[in-house]
Amino acid sequence: MDYPSKVLAKAVDEISGLPGIGRKTALRLALHLLKQPASRAVSLGNSLISLVNDIKYCKECHNFSDFEVCEICSNPKRHDDLICIVEDVRDVIAIENTGKYTGKYLILGGKISPMEGIGPSQLNIPSIEKKINDGKVKEFIFALSATMEGDTTAYYIYKKFKNFDISFSSIARGISVGDELEYADEISLGRSIVNRLPYNEEKS
Repeated sequence: MDYPSKVLAKAVDEISGLPGIGRKTALRLALHLLKQPASRAVSLGNSLISLVNDIKYCKECHNFSDFEVCEICSNPKRHDDLICIVEDVRDVIAIENTGKYTGKYLILGGKISPMEGIGPSQLNIPSIEKKINDGKVKEFIFALSATMEGDTTAYYIYKKFKNFDISFSSIARGISVGDELEYADEISLGRSIVNRLPYNEEKS
């Protein structure tokens, strides 16, 4: 597709590089921005620059944060003895939207997937041992996607830490097998958290 401006073409190239956005949609978004007050585009650009430069990772759970410790981990009303293990930030957002969970989180940063070249060493699994050694945690909840990779990741973690004096549970399978957690409806996800199952019994 030919564009009347190299500046416009560059903008379309950058926008179309985002997930789920093709070149036609990118062009439509670029033209929309050109019709807006310049301050709108500047504000958008500044927010993206701030996203890259200013966002931090919580040192406790690896969630995105404005500070060294995120709002969930620093909230005294959240339970220190209950940790929900998830794959990424989107899963935290999904669970928080249910309003049913009062513990804290640990974000692995993915799941074990040999096909994609992702092994245990590339995940935040050492943080699990650190939390165990801190002596506050009584239960870890696996809230991983109901896929082969999600199950493999949960099983690896369980085998690695099962001899510690810690309980492991898994969200109830109100989530369809093969589904990613972020796409579950809030009611089903909330019930899955509340009605979680002991992990060792579930696997037997």
